[in-house]
Amino acid sequence: VFGKDINLILVLSNLSSDRKSVRVDMSASTILYTRRAVAEILKAATSVELGPKQGKQIRVKIPYTHYGKYLTTDKRIQVTALCEVMRMHGLKLLVEKTIILEDTNIIIKLPRRVVVNKAVSLEISYANPLPEPVSRCVLLVTLMNQQVKINLARLAPRERSKIYFEFTPRRAGPLQLQVDFSCDKFSHVKGFVTIAVAPA
Repeated sequence: VFGKDINLILVLSNLSSDRKSVRVDMSASTILYTRRAVAEILKAATSVELGPKQGKQIRVKIPYTHYGKYLTTDKRIQVTALCEVMRMHGLKLLVEKTIILEDTNIIIKLPRRVVVNKAVSLEISYANPLPEPVSRCVLLVTLMNQQVKINLARLAPRERSKIYFEFTPRRAGPLQLQVDFSCDKFSHVKGFVTIAVAPA
């Protein structure tokens, strides 16, 4: 989840009946959705001895403080591990994983029934998932082809807050509400709901 430390486990297994020495070079970078690297956030190397038919785990931790300021709006991190079996004429194995961090910051609560030409009040809850305060908070609400910009107070670390948003639907049928939350530390955290508007 965005704002928290990332914990990974690399599992190495020796399927042969011979002892193996493996050198592991690990790296991680924030990337765009095109897979283009933005910034390297981890570089580590270790060696592992594996007995016959033995498996071992290598634990890797990427703290938020290492990736936070380099993350793009795509919220993607590419992790690679190059495993080289020593004394095997340079036998190598490359393991790659792309991590997409989830947002759990926007929660939209609707009333049980929404009817044409009747005022509706929605609860929009938003949060700061980071271990540090955020300021210049802005909520952009898009509904019925109109955008409303709402300036919000700063949020303390891990704080959640909420606002109430009122509108009156003018026609029956599905209506999509989109919410976009940004601040000085991150931007474009999105949430949306489809509202079923009943006839009057």
